Amino acid sequence: MPRASSKKTGQSNSTTVNSSGDLYRSASHKASSKESERIDQLFYNYANKSSGMIDPEGIEALCSDIEVDHTDVRILMLAWKMQAEKQGYFTVEEWRKGLKALRADTITKLKKALPELENEVKRTTNFVDFYQYAFRYCLTEEKQKSIDIESICQLLDLVLGSQFRAQVDYFIEYLQAQTDYKVMNMDQWMGFYRFCNEISFPDFSNYDADHAWPLILDNFVDWMKAKQS
Repeated sequence: MPRASSKKTGQSNSTTVNSSGDLYRSASHKASSKESERIDQLFYNYANKSSGMIDPEGIEALCSDIEVDHTDVRILMLAWKMQAEKQGYFTVEEWRKGLKALRADTITKLKKALPELENEVKRTTNFVDFYQYAFRYCLTEEKQKSIDIESICQLLDLVLGSQFRAQVDYFIEYLQAQTDYKVMNMDQWMGFYRFCNEISFPDFSNYDADHAWPLILDNFVDWMKAKQS
């Protein structure tokens, strides 16, 4: 009798534990489901009904609601978080990916998540990925591999200007003055980021043209030295 009673008690406790676990999982699933519904509803508040995507007009409306200008770098950061493929457009899958990662299922939460997103992007390993993404995001045509100089100047100022103000300002001045290059490719784009991080500026004391820098940077250094003298 004592053994049977003990066994029954054990079964009862096990059942209670299992029930609690099931209830927790069920509640967690419902919460997650509700969050997903709110994220989707938010998407369709801005999406174009005919295309099923958030287009430039929808992004303008979104920017107004989160009180950020559409040219603000944080919109590019948001696109990076979503891994949006087409400039000026968000698909529902991209939107879900980004907002779930930010834990933002309302406009208020999205606004509050932006400073944290900025800090995330500024981490060195993340920033390299973001910097590469910024270039790819501006490739608007199929098989396009380079970006026109005017757009590059705007993108440099937006993405890198706050970190390397002097280098960016002078490089933009050079790009606007020179006539050899009409476009820039990814290697040149990444080369300038490496240049900003590694080269003493503006004396260029550790710059060695033999170290396989893109030719555009050799020319930039020559231009700067001539300007300084």
